[in-house]
Amino acid sequence: MDQSFLLMLTNLLHLHNHLDPTTSLLSDSTSSYSSSVASPTSPTSLLTSTSAAPLLFFTIASVLSYLATHPHKKKPKTSTSSPNNNPSSPSPAAAEFSVSAFRALSTEHIWAMEAPLRDAQWRSLYGLSYPVFTTVVDKLKPYITQSQLSLPSDYAVAMVLSRLFHGFSAKTLATRYGLEPYLISKITNMVTRLLATKLYPEFIKIPVSRRRLVETTQGFQELTSLPNICGAIDGTAVRLQHLPSETVNSSMYYSRYGFPSILLQVVADHKKLFWDVCVKAPGGFDDATHFRDSLLYNRLISGDIVWDKGVNVRGEHVRPYIVGDWCFPLLSFLLTPFSGNRTGSPAENAYDEALLKGRKMVEEAIGLLKGRWKILQNLNVGLSHAPQTVVACCVLHNLCQIAREPEPELWREPEENGSPPRVLENEKSFYYYGGSARQALADDIYQRLSSR
Repeated sequence: MDQSFLLMLTNLLHLHNHLDPTTSLLSDSTSSYSSSVASPTSPTSLLTSTSAAPLLFFTIASVLSYLATHPHKKKPKTSTSSPNNNPSSPSPAAAEFSVSAFRALSTEHIWAMEAPLRDAQWRSLYGLSYPVFTTVVDKLKPYITQSQLSLPSDYAVAMVLSRLFHGFSAKTLATRYGLEPYLISKITNMVTRLLATKLYPEFIKIPVSRRRLVETTQGFQELTSLPNICGAIDGTAVRLQHLPSETVNSSMYYSRYGFPSILLQVVADHKKLFWDVCVKAPGGFDDATHFRDSLLYNRLISGDIVWDKGVNVRGEHVRPYIVGDWCFPLLSFLLTPFSGNRTGSPAENAYDEALLKGRKMVEEAIGLLKGRWKILQNLNVGLSHAPQTVVACCVLHNLCQIAREPEPELWREPEENGSPPRVLENEKSFYYYGGSARQALADDIYQRLSSR
């Protein structure tokens, strides 16, 4: 029994003995009190024939005895450093982000709100509007259900989106949601893997159909005045928060800017939608090496991808092509600028200016990607899960562009520099046709501009 309770009981006993010395033993007093109460014949005799002190004492003693045998639970201390391990009863610090709080917001109140206010609130939490959020959940729910995750599918997706959008670490998110960091990492890895595998084929597609190819080339022609552009390619270093100490050849991960990273290569269309994504190289590699190691390069150079939409430009057959900067090789299906500083002939400079307008689409797409999914500004996941996290963000980027979500402030990439890559032996014929097509396009656009 608690020592303070015993001390209080002893003091009350001494008080009782002082008020009524005729009854000095606790056991006798208890017996006398019980028999008096039990007797139906003299209900008033207790108040008239004896002192009131025993009744007062034992009433207090009974109450204290009840409290001692039914202790109240101590109120937990509010702490942000010790999250509750039970998702169904989160700590006060995580109460706002509990399953019940999320359920109340997403099911009970969400449709009572005005759509602009509702979607603005959702974007501030998860980076996208409520309808787009439900689209993601609906598409992932069958796979998450199969995993037998103990959390609701929409709650799990919301947690991962908040991490990708705000760039939270697993530890920070664990404190917020009242879960263990390892569980946050597990859920993040599962959801990003599903986005990168199950949703990738649906939302990131090479424009091989006639309708989509025509739509893309016409869109680029309106922007650049150059015919038959079907995409713009670029690479970017995705900064890693840290490298594991056991990483083999860790120096290969350091980019030219001095931080550890992995390389992301994307091809975007005129609407800033990615139609190809590749994450296969550490940050120390150059864009040309990464491109030549990609599946897209191998499919193009082998003729696996056939774009049946050639145009004749000043007697030169020009097939659909993607445009890139001088860090990529000049090929028949990838055209690059004549120079990086506009030091060519008037025709070459006119072509370079037009090409830049096309390349701007992929540069802005990357800026939107990193501006919206802030985790890509300082990737805080394990190295083995970094590629799928990057690809997952690219899938979400396309979803937002398709849904015409408001575009965030662009993330600004550092200026690239370097020399054009050397031509490989197996690329010589592609290089020759690429050079001929580029010159024909330059002469054509310069003549059109001059005749205005």
